[in-house]
Amino acid sequence: MATACATSPTGRSQLILVSGAQMQSMGAEAFTQMKQESKVATGTPASRYVDCIANALVQVVAPGESWEVQTFQEDTVNAFALPGGKIGVYTGLIKVAENQDQLAAVIGHEIAHVLANHSASRVSNQLAAQLGASVVSSATGMSPEMIGMGAQVLLLMPYGRGDESEADILGLRYMAQAGFDPSAAPALWVNMAKQSDGAPPEFLSTHPSHQTRIRDLQAELGNVMPIYRQARAQGRAPNCRRPANI
Repeated sequence: MATACATSPTGRSQLILVSGAQMQSMGAEAFTQMKQESKVATGTPASRYVDCIANALVQVVAPGESWEVQTFQEDTVNAFALPGGKIGVYTGLIKVAENQDQLAAVIGHEIAHVLANHSASRVSNQLAAQLGASVVSSATGMSPEMIGMGAQVLLLMPYGRGDESEADILGLRYMAQAGFDPSAAPALWVNMAKQSDGAPPEFLSTHPSHQTRIRDLQAELGNVMPIYRQARAQGRAPNCRRPANI
């Protein structure tokens, strides 16, 4: 257990019992399941818009890595990223995010979950809870059945508030590095609050409140706006056109 302790990008302690390869297998299985169960949008204005934003982010925060981006034609206000470089965005979110910068805030947040190993920590905590400390070491040599369980955990088990707050801050940095305006992030959550009548939607059920999230993002703007200005000065100026009809 002691050797499984890790540290997140912002210094938080994590329990990591699974390897990167195992997480990639889980991510690939979960992504395949999502594509089978949801209506996939390919070659549409919405999918090109999502691709444009996601690619601008990935090129900066994960250069040299290959990420698969998929848009789902559903009214669900949601997005996700999975280990192994998988990004999914629902068209319902595009309707709430008013511009490329607001959508970049969400995609950057989801990418942050992956790069900060939140998924591995989530699966590891689930394994520890289910198997007990005495047999945790054997769980790291995961069977196909265990990988299937991990895929379900990735899809169904929400992140904790600590992970969400960390992903908010990291996502803010990522969008700034890619040349997206970080000041759009608090505005996005104002829109989200309006959509949910003050209560978080289902996929945000264990997340920080909208007001807490907005406050924390606004407090961080002073740290990331210089990053944004530097990115723009270096020529990183994404121009992803939001489709008029989604």
